[in-house]
Amino acid sequence: MIVRLRNPERQIEAPGPALVSVVLERLGIDREGVLVIRNGTIVPGDTRLEDDDEIEIRPVISGGAG
Repeated sequence: MIVRLRNPERQIEAPGPALVSVVLERLGIDREGVLVIRNGTIVPGDTRLEDDDEIEIRPVISGGAG
């Protein structure tokens, strides 16, 4: 599968099928700090990703008016 990462922006290939949680673990990424997006939809950690999927991993950003 193709994995697009942000901050810094890069693209890598990862083997599938695999659960979102497993892909993140292999990449050393904390699940609580990111959103995983497949086809424009945020997917949970127990989602099975296929070898031909393209996903995007974005860091969670918080904040707001004070």
